[in-house]
Amino acid sequence: MNNQSKQLITTRKRSLRGATLAVVMVVGVAGQMQTQSVPVTVEEQSQTITRPDKFQCNRNALNPTERTHHKVLTDKLIANRTEIVETAIGYEFQFSPATVSLADLADWVAVEGKCCQFFDFHIDLERRGGLLCLRLTGAEGVKPFIRSEFRVSAK
Repeated sequence: MNNQSKQLITTRKRSLRGATLAVVMVVGVAGQMQTQSVPVTVEEQSQTITRPDKFQCNRNALNPTERTHHKVLTDKLIANRTEIVETAIGYEFQFSPATVSLADLADWVAVEGKCCQFFDFHIDLERRGGLLCLRLTGAEGVKPFIRSEFRVSAK
């Protein structure tokens, strides 16, 4: 193996380590945000979306700028899914890194974790960086909520 090949491998390993660290840091911050308890006023309760089930999105968790940015990212993720895989406890959305970046997913998770604290998020970079996956899971009954919010047709 020549020096140029060794340098290329070293650079790729560093890039992957840096991306992994970025995801761990963002997801860790999102996890810390999820564990914070904030008192809710009567006015804020009216901003919480209540569903017949136990899953609620807190609209007040995002300021208007975050909400707009999050909507843009959500629309991008929905439009660019290459595959949807139903799992026993949720769904996995697959993306090509050419259209959705690891940073896009980490950014989306950090913001989504603020308003929908009942989700468990899993980001995977697979196939030597050729496939990006976002798994959404949660407590029993979360799948109908995911189907509704992320436009997944029921089987």
